[in-house]
Amino acid sequence: MGELSACSNGFSNGNNDLNNAVGGPRKSCWYEEEIDNDLRWCFALNSILHTGATQYQDIQLLDTKPFGKALVIDGKLQSAEIDEFIYHECLVHPPLLHHSNPRSIFIMGGGEGSTARELLRHKTVDKVVMCDIDVEVVDFCKSYLEVNKEAFSDPRLELIINDARAELERREEHYDIIVGDLADPIEGGPCYQLYTKSFYEFIVKPKLNQGGIFVTQAGPAGIFSHTEVFSCIFNTLKQVFKYVVPYSAHIPSYADTWGWVMASDTPFVTSVDELDQRIKQRIKGENRYLDGKTFTSTSTLSKAVRKSLNNETHVYSEGNARFIYGHGRHNQA
Repeated sequence: MGELSACSNGFSNGNNDLNNAVGGPRKSCWYEEEIDNDLRWCFALNSILHTGATQYQDIQLLDTKPFGKALVIDGKLQSAEIDEFIYHECLVHPPLLHHSNPRSIFIMGGGEGSTARELLRHKTVDKVVMCDIDVEVVDFCKSYLEVNKEAFSDPRLELIINDARAELERREEHYDIIVGDLADPIEGGPCYQLYTKSFYEFIVKPKLNQGGIFVTQAGPAGIFSHTEVFSCIFNTLKQVFKYVVPYSAHIPSYADTWGWVMASDTPFVTSVDELDQRIKQRIKGENRYLDGKTFTSTSTLSKAVRKSLNNETHVYSEGNARFIYGHGRHNQA
């Protein structure tokens, strides 16, 4: 879990303003995240903008020195101002660019609004349904994250507060793309059951249109960390879809390489040149990270990771789940 640690001088006036420490030379105050029992990742803070708890999750918004504003949920850094574009471009653009004409999208999670922002840059998109379980997180992000204000006010966005599984089951509509922008599967967290084979097979896949694509964030994908959940999410999707593509990219604020997996019953055959052409034709503005060559790079995994994914046998289920390090505080009531 993440921790806020004061400098030796403490916080001035006992509040959250770290900019006026007194009593001698100012020392930095730090946010520290426990990645594993023997590994911690920390960075200096300018200030603590918000800390609190919702029905489902603990939430913090920090102003960090190296990464700008950072959103932390259940002690795990979710998104940082300086490099969130890497995560969200990788999550959104590969499935939409591989689809011939993506018009209707369903986001599971995505309360921050950045996934909706990237989806709504696509000119073909008529409707985006964003379904997040935690209204307090959504309202908080709408208030504090200026970069996503336009997306939240876009008439093509339908915002639903509900459990994504229940919402998909309830709806009669089908979608060209379903996006899993969910919190990491941590024990006690609100959404690890949305990474299971039964969920993919009986809820997600039946809600896809012909030629539809499912994509999900899939946790740490580094040379040592990919066996936590990335490899088994990949293997689980292989049991449900004919074509499954894992890919990854380094995200500095995560202190690791991160993974995504997209899946479909239609093969992924779009070339580098065609991807670049679709980017020019379909997307408003310029991507900062992803183009055709970059996707080829992100989907070319290292020998060690490829071998591990090919040998993975674990299938994610409610009774046989894997978790990344950490623990949530989901209210089951």
